[in-house]
Amino acid sequence: MSRPRPRATVRRRARTALTAPAAVVLAAAFAVLPATAGTARADAIRDRQWGLEALRTEEAWRTTKGEGITVAVLDTGVDADHPDLIGSVLPGKDFIGFGAAEGDPAWARHGTAMAGIIAGHGHGHGDDSGVLGIAPSVRVLPVRVILEGKDKDRDKARKTRGTALAQGIRWAADQGADVINLSLGDDSESAHPDPGEDAAVQYALAKGVAVVASAGNGGEKGDHISYPAAYPGVIAVTAVDRYGTRASFSTRRWYATVSAPGVDVVIADPDRRYYEGWGTSAAAAFVSGAVALVRSAHPDLTPAQVKRLLVDTARDRPDGGRSDAKGYGTVDPAAALEAAATLEAVDPKTATAGYRGQYFGSGPRPAEEEGWTPGLLAPLAGGLGALLLLAAVVLHRAGRAPR
Repeated sequence: MSRPRPRATVRRRARTALTAPAAVVLAAAFAVLPATAGTARADAIRDRQWGLEALRTEEAWRTTKGEGITVAVLDTGVDADHPDLIGSVLPGKDFIGFGAAEGDPAWARHGTAMAGIIAGHGHGHGDDSGVLGIAPSVRVLPVRVILEGKDKDRDKARKTRGTALAQGIRWAADQGADVINLSLGDDSESAHPDPGEDAAVQYALAKGVAVVASAGNGGEKGDHISYPAAYPGVIAVTAVDRYGTRASFSTRRWYATVSAPGVDVVIADPDRRYYEGWGTSAAAAFVSGAVALVRSAHPDLTPAQVKRLLVDTARDRPDGGRSDAKGYGTVDPAAALEAAATLEAVDPKTATAGYRGQYFGSGPRPAEEEGWTPGLLAPLAGGLGALLLLAAVVLHRAGRAPR
């Protein structure tokens, strides 16, 4: 499929899902604005960033914008030269070791999009153009653990780089990351916990690193469990739209912690254009940024304390206080910052790194009580494979893909 032509005005189209043989991925369907559109208003991109307003970021920024915090983005790579990220991206690590290189069309698209949601600082006069992230003062540590779907070497990566995610988590923790963002996962029918990945997550938590992951995009294809979201201690994020309604594609499972914007999210791309995408990938990135804000203001809080803060201060709680669809509600970084001021730090040596129960919350319901009928993933365009902006990403053992 050809790349979308840039438009000076927003062009609405039906969302397009990107799929892999084993997992659903973040979708981005159409161009929003070219970065150099002289006829467009400078703040046109900002006007479409509804997620920032929904999460009350202006109020949170009265306390901090993420100064002193490093967020590791384990993904397809990050474009350090993107105008909205330049100066904020640290030297990273590539655990794949081959595939598309910088400048190739199949390089760092998904990772750059996630980094922009987390740490974009805009560009131009007064930085009033481009994407603004939820924590624009944080540093991004890029860790390449997956390949883009259009990468010609994705099959090779599938066969030979099955441990990249676990390696990347440990490496990021050792480099001093404060938050690890995992906008990826396996929610195929064969998805299962991997001891190496679980151990890597617990290693990071024990070092004081908060771990955030997308809950999965399988809400319309069976709600299969997704890993790494289901590992103990992880902050698992589901997606909601601008009205606070659960996105139909967002996986519903016991591990859901909180929800965040994941529909019609403006994302930056290495091609210097901007797109709107959807997926729990974006939702996880928003929450990683929220965690960064909390860690910036209260660096001594443990990952377990941060997770509890997000739970206790979430807005729009479901009936009963929690649901598999939205967790404990929509993340509210401003409220979390306010509540954090009343907490006392816990000695990391005596703190429990993560929740060690079999399930988070009440656990999965029996199949006959699920209350839904699996349907076909919709909308799809062109069947399985790579479409438009972002593509299916592969790691053979776990079927890893961006969300």
